[in-house]
Amino acid sequence: MSDYLIVVVNRAQARFFTLEPVEFPELESGPRLTTHTELENLEILDAQEMYTDSKTGRGATPQGRSVHGYDDKRDKHLDELRRRFAVRVLKHIQKLARAERVRTVILTASARMRRFLYSDLEALTREGYRVCKLSKNIINLSPQEIHEYLAEDGLVPKQKKRG
Repeated sequence: MSDYLIVVVNRAQARFFTLEPVEFPELESGPRLTTHTELENLEILDAQEMYTDSKTGRGATPQGRSVHGYDDKRDKHLDELRRRFAVRVLKHIQKLARAERVRTVILTASARMRRFLYSDLEALTREGYRVCKLSKNIINLSPQEIHEYLAEDGLVPKQKKRG
């Protein structure tokens, strides 16, 4: 059982951690950030390969008339893939929060993902969880660096060094 569930999300990956107390605080540094699971958004990784051209397109009319542009709707498609991934992440948050009996859910998300995640977090608040949102992409940090970053913001207790 942990008091904190920490979720770090960007468009392609989600990492789930809990902040676990140590068994012998006088002998060990603690609390520790423990990795639970990771989810990958394979659909968006496949879509990145599909859209290898950075321009959305240009076409020319016959006989050298004016050039016109067209839209391949890639932004809408990528947003739909992000939305689907956000649904998976939110379901996993609810499942882990119940299983670990946490009181606080801390969600850090990249700018593009937060609009898909933040609106649905109200359901967790209604269930009695304290929800903290942080708009920052820290997916590439190590668990220790994530813990330090969140502790500096006062969201989790700092790790006490064994003395």
